Amino acid sequence: MRPNQLLPMLLLSVSALCGAQTPIVSVVPSAILPKTGAPLIVVGFMGGNVSPRNFVHREAQVARDLQQRFPAALHAAVFANRDGKIALASIVQLLDTDKNGELSDAEKGSARIVLYGHSWGASEAVTLARRLNALTIPVLLTIQVDSVEKSHENDRTIPPNVIEAVNFYQTEGLLHGRSAIAAMDPEKTTILGNYQSSYRGHPVTCEGFPWFARAFMHPHIEIENDLAVWTQIEALIRDRIPPG
Repeated sequence: MRPNQLLPMLLLSVSALCGAQTPIVSVVPSAILPKTGAPLIVVGFMGGNVSPRNFVHREAQVARDLQQRFPAALHAAVFANRDGKIALASIVQLLDTDKNGELSDAEKGSARIVLYGHSWGASEAVTLARRLNALTIPVLLTIQVDSVEKSHENDRTIPPNVIEAVNFYQTEGLLHGRSAIAAMDPEKTTILGNYQSSYRGHPVTCEGFPWFARAFMHPHIEIENDLAVWTQIEALIRDRIPPG
């Protein structure tokens, strides 16, 4: 383990992780978006050692609320960041529409997938995108919120199967996210932006989060609770729901 990874790992391991306005993300419709009415698959990952059933956290709230609002248009689920392989199996099962146990080129090509996460969960979202790339399955969008790279992962470089990617981060606490992401192939992946939030003088309430998180990683969980950030994230996801 690299020395600069030690503090983030200690902070995240012992805590269930739980402003300035983030700039508006300008989304340019891509000419290569799949022309399909297939349901949108939305997969989120929790930060730290947080259960996906902990609805204090915005990551869990987003998946629940989207599924309730658009039950016929999408499949939304959230996973612990250690369960990336389970999430992959879930996506493959959803894409296997003829239920023959393998994915055809047509089934892969019809995929409409959005991946998001906070902290270690953001790192796992990029790792899942990379696993989908190995299977030649496209991803519409990855969303990273204060991304903290997990051991043996790479949360900076976005694989070429991802059409668009966006990164939200803050730099003020002991634990803070990656400030910039980049496309492995800029001709295939558009980075919508790296958007910084600041909470100096503009605190965000973190009610319901453990004392350790509020004491030692407050800005890291402020961005997790920042309504301005998550309103944009929900809008980005909704924009990719098929018409009707």
